[in-house]
Amino acid sequence: MPLTDVKIKAAKPCVKPDGTATTKRYRMADGGGLYLEVAPSGGKWWRLKYRIKGKEKRLSLGVYPTVGLKEARIRREDLRRQVAEGIDPSEKRKIEKSTEGDKNSFETVACEWHKKFSHNWTKEYTARTLTHLEKNIFPWLGSKNINDITPPELLACLRRIENRGALDTAHRVLQISGSVFKYAVTTGQAERNQAADLVGALPPAKTKHHASITDPKEVGGLIRAIQNYSGSIITATALKLSPLLFVRPGELRQAEWSGIDFDNAEWRIPAEKMKMRVVHIVPLSTQAIAILKDIQPLTGRDKYVFPSNRTITRPMSNNTINAALRRLGFTKEEMTAHGFRSMASTLLNEQGYNGDAIERQLAHSEGNGVRAAYNYAQYLPERKKMMQEWADYLDGLASGADVIPINRAENT
Repeated sequence: MPLTDVKIKAAKPCVKPDGTATTKRYRMADGGGLYLEVAPSGGKWWRLKYRIKGKEKRLSLGVYPTVGLKEARIRREDLRRQVAEGIDPSEKRKIEKSTEGDKNSFETVACEWHKKFSHNWTKEYTARTLTHLEKNIFPWLGSKNINDITPPELLACLRRIENRGALDTAHRVLQISGSVFKYAVTTGQAERNQAADLVGALPPAKTKHHASITDPKEVGGLIRAIQNYSGSIITATALKLSPLLFVRPGELRQAEWSGIDFDNAEWRIPAEKMKMRVVHIVPLSTQAIAILKDIQPLTGRDKYVFPSNRTITRPMSNNTINAALRRLGFTKEEMTAHGFRSMASTLLNEQGYNGDAIERQLAHSEGNGVRAAYNYAQYLPERKKMMQEWADYLDGLASGADVIPINRAENT
């Protein structure tokens, strides 16, 4: 029986149309040598089986649903006409590929992918991603047709990176390469994602932990030191807000006055400034508002809340907070600018706050990108209450008083 769109859409990996379970690829015939191959991973490829000069051959006709049923049949008939005329479609395709030059090379496809998706990335991430490819992949595989690259060849490039002690970079390059292959498959430029076979081929990357103070008494000492910081008012303000807001250092230093809403006690960070590319709402405690209003007469007419000391058209340096912590006597092994996030996460979780609300306030990754785009205000009333109580708690630690854990204070 010929295939239908309904049958194709209903086809499931690891389960044949007759209900038989399988761990291998299986085929769904349409007729005339055309069939759909369904992989355990869920991918669906069109293939054509034909005979020429007494020899059976197969040819890829594209990936479903990029190539639909109607288009696959049109391609089948065109190729069958070639066979009837004594032309071998496989050989014809090889000749066409050789005359195309580098049109389908890994470098060409990777640059096409990079150009298509980089408009959603930060400038730093865009440049870093291309540099990873230019230094680690292009010299060895860039000129090769992407459909001819094998997993061992890609692994050899990753081993070069690993052998120079850059294991984290090797994992990153594998991830980037996988994205390029995935793009090539969906656009019909490659039959499969060769990087998928290398999952687990590299040793696990070492998890980096940002140094952070989490003992309540030591946190109290940290807050007192911050309150007594004697550097510039701009740096001092950013330093005071770091534990109260616990956003990423890059997000804090690039804060703009246009995002500060004193009436609603919120700071809204636009998606393009967030790591996860989703709008983020930071509730402002009364303490945070007071700190911001204190610096408003100085920088309120500028774009950035914390402008560079060299020019108001740029934000402060990304190392400013860390440098201030060092000036206060905290080593990089004791406390970092990013460590304020770990500090808040640890103490808020220990004191029984809703873990999901904490994760949302930390703006951690949402598994479903579309859902995250709509859920940025999730738990907002709860988060507002939590952020105010957190600020009050830090004040208590700084005063050196016997501070009752936040959630317990409600029941006393």
